[in-house]
Amino acid sequence: MTMIEVRGLTKRYGLDTVVDDLSFTVEPGQVTGFLGPNGAGKSTTMKVILGLAAPTSGSVAVGGRRYRDLPVPLTEVGALLDAGAVHGARKARDHLLALATGNGLPRRRVDEVLARTGLESVAHKRAGEFSLGMRQRLGIAAALLGDPWVLIFDEPVNGLDPEGIRWIRDFMRSLAREGRAVLVSSHLMNEMAQTADHLVVIGRGKLIADTGMGEFLRDRGEGTVLVRTPEAAEFALRLTATGATVKEGPDASLVVSGLASEEIGKLAAYHGTVLSELTPQRPSLEDAFMELTKDTVEYQGATA
Repeated sequence: MTMIEVRGLTKRYGLDTVVDDLSFTVEPGQVTGFLGPNGAGKSTTMKVILGLAAPTSGSVAVGGRRYRDLPVPLTEVGALLDAGAVHGARKARDHLLALATGNGLPRRRVDEVLARTGLESVAHKRAGEFSLGMRQRLGIAAALLGDPWVLIFDEPVNGLDPEGIRWIRDFMRSLAREGRAVLVSSHLMNEMAQTADHLVVIGRGKLIADTGMGEFLRDRGEGTVLVRTPEAAEFALRLTATGATVKEGPDASLVVSGLASEEIGKLAAYHGTVLSELTPQRPSLEDAFMELTKDTVEYQGATA
C-alpha cells in the first residue's frame, strides 16, 4: 500500500529549527488532517515530502522511496500547495495538457480529470478568469493527472464559499474511499472535524499528537456532562460524594466529569432531584486544538 512515511525529520534554516525530529505516517484509505499554529512547520514538512526542500536530517518516503527517486512523481503523489501557481493567460485544458505531456501521461487523462472536477464547461477558459473556487478545482485536477495514490493539499478551502468548501470536503473523502492516502493542512477546525479521519498535530516543529479524530476528542473532554437543576448546590454535593468532579457551568449549570450521564440520572432519581437538562458534552475540534497547542503559538493577542 502506498503511504507517506516521515521518520525523524529535522529541517533547519541557519540557526532556526523549523521541523524538529518529526515522525508520522499518512495511511491509505483515510484523510489525515495536518494541524498546527502558524509557524509550526506544516508547509516546510510538505515541501520536504515533495522534494522542494532537502531535510537536514531524517527521512521522508512516498511508497517507500524518496520523492526524487520516483521515476514519474506525478503518478505516485499529487499535490496542491498554491492554487494561484498557474499562468493566468493559459487555458485550463492547455495547462493540464502541458503537465500531462511533460510527465509522459496520456492525453485522455486531461479530459478525465476535467470531468471529475467539474471543469469540462470551462476547459477553454483562461485561468486568469477563474474564481478562487475554480482555481482550486484546477489545482486538484492537476494533482490527479497521474492518478496517484498519495495526495497532499495545503489549505484547499481557504477563501471559498460554502458550496466550494462542501465540494472539496466531499471530494477529499471520496479520494480516501478509493484507498488513497490524503494529507490535508488547514486552519479551519470545524471543516477538519467533518473531513479528517486521523490527525497529526505539530507545534514549533515537534509532534504533539498523532491519533484518530474520535480518540483525539475523547481524550480531551468527552465524558463531561452538563446538568441543570433548581437544586444545583445540593445536587453538586451529592455528585461530589460519589467521587465525581463538579464545576460551575454557564447559567447556573453544573459540568460533571467522572460520572456517566446514566449514573447521574439514577442518582437524581434516587434523591428525588428534578433535572431540567442532562446532556453529555463533547469538545469541538477547535476547543481541543486550542487547548493542546496553547503553549506552541508563536504570537498571542491580548485578552480583552
